[in-house]
Amino acid sequence: MNHSKRHGEILRLVQEAGTITIAELAARLDVSLETVRRDVKPLTKDGSVLKMHGAIGLPALAGEAPFERRMRENAEAKRVIAKHVAATIQDGESVMLDTGTTTSFLARELLSHRRLTVITNSSDIARTLATVNGNKVYMAGGELRSDSGAAFGGSAVEFVSRFSVNHAVITAGAVDASIGIMDYNLEEAEFARMVLSRGARRIVITDHSKFGRQGLVQVCGFDGIGELVTDQMPPRDIAIALDKAGATLTIAGQ
Repeated sequence: MNHSKRHGEILRLVQEAGTITIAELAARLDVSLETVRRDVKPLTKDGSVLKMHGAIGLPALAGEAPFERRMRENAEAKRVIAKHVAATIQDGESVMLDTGTTTSFLARELLSHRRLTVITNSSDIARTLATVNGNKVYMAGGELRSDSGAAFGGSAVEFVSRFSVNHAVITAGAVDASIGIMDYNLEEAEFARMVLSRGARRIVITDHSKFGRQGLVQVCGFDGIGELVTDQMPPRDIAIALDKAGATLTIAGQ
C-alpha cells in the first residue's frame, strides 16, 4: 500500500472507530509504528484528524462530552450486541439497566417494544424509552454526573433495590479472568452489583475491547452473572472461567 492510499485508509479507519491508537493502525495496515506516525503527521497538520496521546481521533469529537465520544467507540459491535439482547426481551417485561454506552444502544434497540417497565439510573436511557409504546420508566435519583447524565450514590442504589425484574443488564468496564466483572469507579460498581441482584436473568453486555483489562473495583465474580453477551470470542482463560462459573457465553451475530 503506497503513501497516499494509506492516508485514505487511515481516514477510513478513524472515521469508523471515532478514535484509534497508533499501535492499532500499525497492526491494521501491516506497517511499522514509525511509518504510521509519519503518515499521520500531514493529516494532523491539515486538520483531517486530531492527535491525542498515542492515538488519533476525529476533530468533531473534540467538543463532545465524554459519553457522546464513547458512544462512537466500537459502535457497530455495541449495536450487534444490543440487537441480540433486545430480541430476547418480550413486550410487557421488566428491564433494569445501568448506565453505559452499550446499555444506551440496547435502549435504542428496545424502541419497538411495547409496555416495558424500565428501571435505570441513566437519563439517556430514561429519555429514550419514556412516554413511548406504553412504557413505564423509573429513574433512580442521586448525584447526577456531568459526563454521562447518570445518577449515583446511596439513594440511587436504595431506589433500585426495591424492584425485582425479568432482565437485569449491566455493562462492564473491564473483564478479568481471575477477578471477573470490573469497573473503574466505586459508585458505578456498587450500583451495577445491585442491579444484577434484582434480576431473574443477570446479563453483562460488553464488547471485546474490555477483555483482559483490570479495572479498579470488582463488580462481581463470574458466578454472580448468568450470561455474558459480547461480539467476539474472549481469550481462552476468560471463556474457561465463565464456563467453570456456570455462566453462559453468547457471541452476538453468530
